[in-house]
Amino acid sequence: KYEEYTPKRSLAVFDTFVDSDNAQLIGPDGFERICSEAQIPMDGAMPLILSWQLGAEEMAKLSRDGWVKGTGNLKVSSLPQLNLVVRELNDLLVLGLPPLERSRSTDKKGPYDRSTYWSYAEDTKKAFKDLYMYCFSLAKPQQSRNIDMETASALWSVLLVPQYPLMTEVLAFIMEKGTYKAVNKDLWKMSLEFCQTVDINLQGYDPDAAWPTILDDFVLWKKNKTT
Repeated sequence: KYEEYTPKRSLAVFDTFVDSDNAQLIGPDGFERICSEAQIPMDGAMPLILSWQLGAEEMAKLSRDGWVKGTGNLKVSSLPQLNLVVRELNDLLVLGLPPLERSRSTDKKGPYDRSTYWSYAEDTKKAFKDLYMYCFSLAKPQQSRNIDMETASALWSVLLVPQYPLMTEVLAFIMEKGTYKAVNKDLWKMSLEFCQTVDINLQGYDPDAAWPTILDDFVLWKKNKTT
């Protein structure tokens, strides 16, 4: 049984994890503790989904304002509720599982407010793209236009690999070459489109389409490997 949401309870949870020197912020240590206590695994996409839903602007940091707005929108004020939110969104958007069935009875309140969930379920492709593009801005240093390839590869492995096995091969290619150092917003965006357009056997690949060079190079590499 999940306890009913109140703003006061939600803030009490936030205050449990705040930085010792900044009461407006949960820093990386507190973020890790939240994930640990809420049983949210750190090695997948769920911490990214948590950051997305709570309006984080930097990796592994949560602001008081973002927390208040996010938990108020979802009507969650406990760690078990947060766990449920991120697991259900991970299933829906990252793993591509079918949506939950809506409850037939109108008076039955769910464990949290699933309005956001249902809006995503109506267009999972758009919702996933929103999450995916959010992760680029989350990971990008403020003064930079790029994210480094190591960070991009780690994000791709948790965001794209679950539904797009071709990305596993793209990552193997990047690692083998070792010459690609950074990813800009265009390459980030086009990598998702590439995965959605081209299958594991390269069906759907059009050499005349304007793919970033790295993706054209990958296709040549894969063709050479299989011949």
